[in-house]
Amino acid sequence: MGAVIENTTINGKPNQDIFSATLQELAGHDRNIIAVTSDSRGSGKLVAFGKELPDQIVEIGIAEQNLVGVAAGLASAGKKAFAVSPACFLTARALEQIKNDVAYSNNPVRLIGISAGVSYGALGSTHHSLHDFAVLRAINNLIIAAPADNFETREAVKQAVQTNKPLYLRFGKKAMPALTNDEGIAFEFGKGRVIKQGNDLTIIATGETVYPALQAAEKLELEQGLKVTVVSMHTIKPLDAELVLQLAEKTGAMITVEEHSVYGGLGEACASLLLANGYHKPFKIMGIPDEYTVTGSQTEIFDHYGLSADGIALAVTKLLVKQ
Repeated sequence: MGAVIENTTINGKPNQDIFSATLQELAGHDRNIIAVTSDSRGSGKLVAFGKELPDQIVEIGIAEQNLVGVAAGLASAGKKAFAVSPACFLTARALEQIKNDVAYSNNPVRLIGISAGVSYGALGSTHHSLHDFAVLRAINNLIIAAPADNFETREAVKQAVQTNKPLYLRFGKKAMPALTNDEGIAFEFGKGRVIKQGNDLTIIATGETVYPALQAAEKLELEQGLKVTVVSMHTIKPLDAELVLQLAEKTGAMITVEEHSVYGGLGEACASLLLANGYHKPFKIMGIPDEYTVTGSQTEIFDHYGLSADGIALAVTKLLVKQ
């Protein structure tokens, strides 16, 4: 089972900030680390990186297909290329290059989707990335991960530098509270992190939905005495099937939560796994429904679709009634 962790703190920075700071620190000791951007040096928080390490950053301009192609070429030559671009454009405009130049050709490009999910808020649906898990899950030879807090982000970037496989890391813009005070807890791609334990129900969340899921679990325990397990399933692919099945056996019901369409993401990955293994307890996928997405800030959109602490707590209560 994944590592068990407890306690949360309220201070944190946006994961994008932690990504850029960690990458700059590592690149200062490794000239093979190259950041490639598509006019996203500012939004990717790489301005300081460019000033400190001007020979290790390549600006492509607003040309995401070229971005991925150049990063694949650098990777094929032994460079540790990080292709940084808004997730909505990186995983749509450059999907063919991700499929062929990176995954099929086995070039270990680190694809970095910034301002992911509904982070762009009021810019609307054109700037939301609610499809990225779905399209990338269908591509062979690609790790897909969405770190939940600053610790997971730092560890993900460190491990991304060391890996020799193509991968996609997804980061948002909101300051994220730490899920644990103990940063000695191991982080590993493909292994979920158990944040809170309980026997009544399991919430499996990813990325920036993990913290409201944890808040919901604490609210349910305080107000209703419910003991809820909360998992940060930072890696969408490969999914930690062993952990999902263990918790399905242990707890009375299961909910998945993600800043993504309800189609093709974490929820459907868990659902197909559970169904194939004879799961028959109540189950619910929480995410963005198949409709024209409302416009607003990330917080407003989360509130509207029930991805807030209150919304998740209400969904848990309703699901448990079905048992």
